[in-house]
Amino acid sequence: MQLPKSPVRRSCACLILAGMVAAGGARAAELLSLETRIPLADVGGRIDHMAIDPVRNRLLVAELGNRTVDAIDLAAGHSVKVKRINGLKEPQGVGWAPQADLVIVANAGDGTVRFFRGEDLAPAGMLRLGDDADNVRIDPANGRAIVGYGNGGLAVIDPAQHAKIADIRLAAHPESFQLDGTTGRVFANVPDARQIAVVDLAARKQIATWSTPGLRSNFAMALAEGGALLAVVFRSPAKLVLYDTKSGAAVASLDTCHDADDVFFDGKRGRLYISCGEGVVDVVAADGSAWRSLGRVETSSGARTSLFVPERDRLYVAARAGLLGSEAAILVFRPVP
Repeated sequence: MQLPKSPVRRSCACLILAGMVAAGGARAAELLSLETRIPLADVGGRIDHMAIDPVRNRLLVAELGNRTVDAIDLAAGHSVKVKRINGLKEPQGVGWAPQADLVIVANAGDGTVRFFRGEDLAPAGMLRLGDDADNVRIDPANGRAIVGYGNGGLAVIDPAQHAKIADIRLAAHPESFQLDGTTGRVFANVPDARQIAVVDLAARKQIATWSTPGLRSNFAMALAEGGALLAVVFRSPAKLVLYDTKSGAAVASLDTCHDADDVFFDGKRGRLYISCGEGVVDVVAADGSAWRSLGRVETSSGARTSLFVPERDRLYVAARAGLLGSEAAILVFRPVP
């Protein structure tokens, strides 16, 4: 994506933007168009993270409150086909490891990482990791899985062997983290320690700490293509902050929606999508040397988690079942233009 030029050299006054303005229906449709709604039958409670299996064109959905993971056939069109993994214990993170062709599910309830065959989702093994197994990332360089867990750890896992091969200690439990494949660094949100941790995967240790003064509850994170810019969304106060990854300097700050849980870069359009539990997606864009709000798109109350898939050019938002009987669903948005 085309990022603002030389952001670190700009004055803070030029870069700190505020005031996310709610867009009307017409304006919202110009940003994200609701293409379809995929129902999730018999799914109750909180829905957590998602991943994609591009080989089978499946969307993998961790349904924490339902103790299930759904694999949705995105090529099925209006005839929705879903395969379900049952009997899990608070599944939070999910990923697909292409080299091993395994679906990996991290479970908070029992601290396990469970493996399922990509072909038919049959059980393929299990690893007892520890308390609160959470986000899952796959290292494209070697096919290893990285899982955040416990009171402060990133586990490096060989999916084919179902084995932990390294443990990287952090100050507290990691929430969202992102891997920079070019430098071999991992950036991790550590909200209870009020920091962003920078980890060297090769050295298997934290090498830098970015403090977050005046900002708390940093859950959502995204890394721009090329690794130059890191987006972190805080809940208290509700702020999007952009960091230069070389220096750790904050180069932009904007007010955003409340209860954010996911954020993604859209490199094609130079945008960011932030999904929030208040029932909206905020759309932010690079504008020359700064960043600005484009508007706000309504989703559903409690719809915190999302997944942007650049290869499909779609944003998937998980809407939980409502108190008035509305069914859980995946809202599929097509970015416009």
